[in-house]
Amino acid sequence: MARLDGKAAVITGGAGGIGKETAKLFLQEGAKVVLVDLFDEALEKAKNELSSFGEVLTVRADVTKEEDVKNYVKVAYEHFGKIDVFFNNAGIEGKVQPITEITVEDFEKVQKVNVLGVFLGLKHVLPIMMKQGHGSIINTSSVAGLGGTPGVAPYVASKHAVIGLTKVAALEAAKANVRVNSIHPSPVNTRMMRSLEKGFNPENAEEAKEEFTKSIPLGRYAEPSDIAKLVLFLASDESAFITGAEYRIDGGMRAS
Repeated sequence: MARLDGKAAVITGGAGGIGKETAKLFLQEGAKVVLVDLFDEALEKAKNELSSFGEVLTVRADVTKEEDVKNYVKVAYEHFGKIDVFFNNAGIEGKVQPITEITVEDFEKVQKVNVLGVFLGLKHVLPIMMKQGHGSIINTSSVAGLGGTPGVAPYVASKHAVIGLTKVAALEAAKANVRVNSIHPSPVNTRMMRSLEKGFNPENAEEAKEEFTKSIPLGRYAEPSDIAKLVLFLASDESAFITGAEYRIDGGMRAS
């Protein structure tokens, strides 16, 4: 039997590198998947790439708008009659700037997607899972949620906040057999890191990539498939006694 046989999963940021790779793995393991993202074209492309692996629905949503969040939850629940897994994954990186130069607007933009978006997902998915008496939620934080990185204060602050939301949700939902955990990736080989590399070194992004790579003991960026395998474990019944946990998947970055 596949590890997610018959389960219904919702993935925000579903058209991005990590979201799409996780959706593919979920489908291969027997799940039906709802992909949520802001961009129609990217969603359509992701659906076309993934449909051969299983049933895929797409919903365009801005995760910072409560009505949009209510809608993607409603679509998933009405179509599948349940939500077994929620990968609360949508996020943005923001600009690379010192605190003294960050505008309030830029700070708030990152918090809205990375914190408010996670909160709203929890707010509207948890009641369904708690009523059905089971479910697994995986929130995407970062190694940046476990320490400081100069130049990306809004992102670092937002990913620390995800840890707090995860722990509170885990405690509140445990009585209903609903589990909530966070994952903490190192740099991952996706569009977001291309943006950050350029932000840290506009003249030589490749040099920035080399510096990031040097900070990872295993000597490479994570691939989206690396992250997807961890999310699959936390989504599956193999992690049935794990909740409120922080899972580093960082090639050893935070080992010291």
